[in-house]
Amino acid sequence: MEQSSLFENKGNEPLASRMRPTKLDEVVGQTHLIGENKILRKIIESDNVPSMIFWGPPGVGKTTLARIIANETKSEFITFSAVTSGIKEIKKVMEDAEANRKMGIRTIVFVDEIHRFNKAQQDAFLPYVEKGSIVLIGATTENPSFEINNALLSRCRVFVLKELSSDDILVLLKRAIHDERGFGKEKIDISEENLKAIADFANGDARSALTSLDMIITNGEIEEDGTIKVTDEIIENCLSKKTLLYDKNGEEHYNIISALHKSMRNSDPDAAVYWLARMLEAGEDPLYVARRIVRFASEDIGLADTNALNVAINVYQACHFIGMPECNVYLAEAVIYMSLAPKSNACDVAYMLASSDAKKMLDEPVPLVIRNAPTKLMKDLGYGKGYQYAHDTKDKLTNMECLPESLIGRTYYHPGTQGNEVRFKQRLEQIKEWKKTH
Repeated sequence: MEQSSLFENKGNEPLASRMRPTKLDEVVGQTHLIGENKILRKIIESDNVPSMIFWGPPGVGKTTLARIIANETKSEFITFSAVTSGIKEIKKVMEDAEANRKMGIRTIVFVDEIHRFNKAQQDAFLPYVEKGSIVLIGATTENPSFEINNALLSRCRVFVLKELSSDDILVLLKRAIHDERGFGKEKIDISEENLKAIADFANGDARSALTSLDMIITNGEIEEDGTIKVTDEIIENCLSKKTLLYDKNGEEHYNIISALHKSMRNSDPDAAVYWLARMLEAGEDPLYVARRIVRFASEDIGLADTNALNVAINVYQACHFIGMPECNVYLAEAVIYMSLAPKSNACDVAYMLASSDAKKMLDEPVPLVIRNAPTKLMKDLGYGKGYQYAHDTKDKLTNMECLPESLIGRTYYHPGTQGNEVRFKQRLEQIKEWKKTH
């Protein structure tokens, strides 16, 4: 448990803490919640703050917003650590908050990483939230639907905070250089390109960006006039990344994701892992890579190995839960699996062929035989007439035609010769032979 104090020594705080916004207008990002006339801003300005959960990735302002709410509403602000606070500590603070309430003092209790609280700890808050003894603000990087008790969750508003853009973080970095809370009293020589590199490296995490800036400026070269000069070499050494060699929005970004995709397609796991590492070590969003692998699983493997899509989806979910740097091994597992899996682009080709016909024949009517007939009029018009229910037949097959008349005989799916598609090809040939003989 931590209670804010008037006697904290701000000079010894990390840059990210010193630069923490103290009012809404200083907050960068989250305009969908705190922009003009947006829901959270209205709640704060009307001083009608309910218990709430802030759900979002690290470093996007969850703690900052909680502190601002306490300031704006003139409430006592108490923070809990989900790691060190037990039920005994929770109940003691709740009793103090109840006493404060009776004296007209509102208490905001902020619980960081609330998903780490067990059920008993979460339940300890319930009666005090219900009575209004406290306003509970929980922060979590995990989906509250799965990690927070339903009883507690039902008494809280959930606000989803979004990852900050590189432009958002760039604003914060420039503010830290010029603001007296940061390096405003120093002469700092750092290029726009290097600031952008730091912003890109942070991957949407403002705290990470400001911590990196603090370290970089601390290690800067001090010139004769006292100016602290930040060079490309210092940036690279401090970040331990070749961030200047990879522009997440430029050509090299697309070159490297193309190299990863084509290495997997070429069944080259070593090259695939290398290009994966190039992206992740340069600060690429792991979820972007995971989404590309999901696409690859169907575009280049498809029915040749139906487990490929399962692996890709599972890896995406694992990356979402864990984040960098730990999720790098999940992505490595995925690209190696995709590289070694049998390949087929038959599903992709089938869709492209069907799409071409669909675009040219958008007004092609659905055959009457496979239309539903929920009304008498539709039945009288022939909807569903002659429909054959495959499950009622011995072979679970019928000779009913499902394509529009002008496309009868058209073939879109051409199975490959790898993995499971050998079996699918045999099955398709059996179906076609049955239809010929019936």
